Amino acid sequence: MITVYEHPLSPYAQKVKIALREKGLAFELTQPGGLGAGGAAAEFTDFSPRAEVPALTDGEARIFDSTIILEYLEDAYPTPPMLPPGAADRARVRLLEEVMDTHYEAINWGLSEIRWFRRAEGAAAEALFAEAKRQTDGFHSWLEGQLGDRTWFNGETFGWGDLSVVPYLNGSVGHGHPPPVGSKLAAWLARANARPSVASCVEEVAASARASAMPNVAELVEKGLFKREYRDHRLEWMIKSGGVDVVVKGLERRNIRFAPDFI
Repeated sequence: MITVYEHPLSPYAQKVKIALREKGLAFELTQPGGLGAGGAAAEFTDFSPRAEVPALTDGEARIFDSTIILEYLEDAYPTPPMLPPGAADRARVRLLEEVMDTHYEAINWGLSEIRWFRRAEGAAAEALFAEAKRQTDGFHSWLEGQLGDRTWFNGETFGWGDLSVVPYLNGSVGHGHPPPVGSKLAAWLARANARPSVASCVEEVAASARASAMPNVAELVEKGLFKREYRDHRLEWMIKSGGVDVVVKGLERRNIRFAPDFI
C-alpha cells in the first residue's frame, strides 16, 4: 500500500494526492507529529530528512520532495500519464511547476505568516498585504499567457501542468486574491476544481481548517511552540517584500526555523 505523509494544507502534498487520484491508485494518508513545532518524529525523518511533507512510501521505496514523488509515480505507474507527449511540452509544464513551487508558493506562505501568525501588524502588515496582491496579480497575468488557448495547462487533457498550479491558485482564493472574473484563468480554475481529484483536496483543506484552532496559532508562535520554516524563496519573499523585521524578530525569539542538518 502506498502511504503519503502529508498535511492537508500543504500545496505540495496536494499535488501528490491529485496525481495519485488521477492515476486511480489506492493510498493511505498520515500526518507526522511535531511538524509545526520543528520536531518531527524520528521515524518520519529517517526517510524524509528535511522533515517536510509530503513524503511517500511504496513497498521498499522511501521518497521525499513533491517533484521527485511525481516523477516516481510517473515511472512506476505510467498509466494514465500525467506528463504531456513531446519533450518541449514536458519541459513547459515542469517550468510551470518550478515557478509555482517556489516563487508563487512563497506569496501565499508569506500571507499566512501575516494573517494567521501575526508576524506583522498595522501599517507593516498592510504594506506586506499590498505587495503580495501586486505580485499575485502579476503571476495571474503570466499564467493567463501560459494557458493561452489551451483547455488545460497540460494541453488537451488534465495533467502535471494543472496539478502543479491548482493548489496554489486555490490558496490565493483563500487569501482573497482569485483570478480576474471572466478571465481564461478563472474558467480553468473552475474546471480544475470540478475534477474529483481536486475537489477531494479542497474538502480536506476545509475539514482541516474546521478542525484546527487557527486563530490561536499566533499565541503559539509568540511562545515559541510553533516554528514556521523560512527556507529558500520564502525567506527571499519576506525580505524583498519589506519584512526584514519579521525575520529578525523571529530569529531573536527563536520562533522561526530553517531546514535541519542531515545527520
